Amino acid sequence: MDFNLSREHQLIRKMMAEFTEKEVKPIAAETDRTCEYPRENIEKLFDLGVMGMCVPKEYGGAGADPLASAICIEELSKQCASTGDIVATHNGLCCDPIMTYGTPEQKAKYLPMLTTGHHVGAFALTEPNAGSDASKGQTEAKLEGDHYVMNGSKIFITNGYVADVFVVFAMTDKSRGTKGISAFIVESSFPGFSVGKHEEKLGLHGSPTAEIVFQDCIVPKENLLGVEGKGFSIAMATLDGGRIGIAAQSLGIAEGALAEAISYTKGRVQFGKPISKFQNTQFTLADMELGCEAGRLLTYQAAVAKGEGKRYTKLAAMAKLFTSEHAMKTTTKVVQLFGGYGYTKDY
Repeated sequence: MDFNLSREHQLIRKMMAEFTEKEVKPIAAETDRTCEYPRENIEKLFDLGVMGMCVPKEYGGAGADPLASAICIEELSKQCASTGDIVATHNGLCCDPIMTYGTPEQKAKYLPMLTTGHHVGAFALTEPNAGSDASKGQTEAKLEGDHYVMNGSKIFITNGYVADVFVVFAMTDKSRGTKGISAFIVESSFPGFSVGKHEEKLGLHGSPTAEIVFQDCIVPKENLLGVEGKGFSIAMATLDGGRIGIAAQSLGIAEGALAEAISYTKGRVQFGKPISKFQNTQFTLADMELGCEAGRLLTYQAAVAKGEGKRYTKLAAMAKLFTSEHAMKTTTKVVQLFGGYGYTKDY
């Protein structure tokens, strides 16, 4: 058992750390303050091959593995969790199901769009009355000749008002419950597609989240993803991979906060010495580092299992649960370490 990253993964981490420091960090606070989508940096990430990086080379991707994608999301999220979220959604929730379930024709059309074509992807499952209980979705798609007519709406869709390609889930037979859900590839240019409310969130302000509305939306029959009635299983399997992305994002948030805390406490002098020298501060920092290390192992373990084709549902769930809780604990503790300054936007 080797816990060391390969040379390739080390180089990817180095590349992303440098990109994050040079391109992401300088605008992160402004992105959060203005709720601006970091368009220029996303375009640069396309140029770097990070957007859609796990897509095979024949379709314009880098042919990278899930661990490489997780490392990229982790590094970006150390300075801007919004940017990490955009990448995680594009790679894990849009590219991945098309790679896994798409026909040769669908892959040939859409994967190049999502890599070299600089088209942003999204995933549309959640509805007002169908959150965790996805089987309660009301969006319908009825087959009429050579196309489906889709009606309904989705909420809380990450990348919602910037995405060009969506993996959408809709009922094709309501009488069959979860077995009546099907998956579709929907373009924002399709007739009847529109963007509704832009969500004003408490965080992740640079990550564009919106309602998506389908009003007699025309979806070509050939855009059915997988088999009709198998959409629920596609959604659940895709969300397994998505949890690795969220775990990597949460890990990056915690690591970034810890790095800031170490830097600040070394420079903040009280009672004649840096507060980093006080045992209570050291205990707090040690707990943060412990959680980051454990979260990193859980996240990387899940990513490697996915890349090796092993079952990783439980591993991804454990990684997401642990790292997301640790990110909350860490950021809360860091605010306390910063004292009164922690409650100001200057820091």
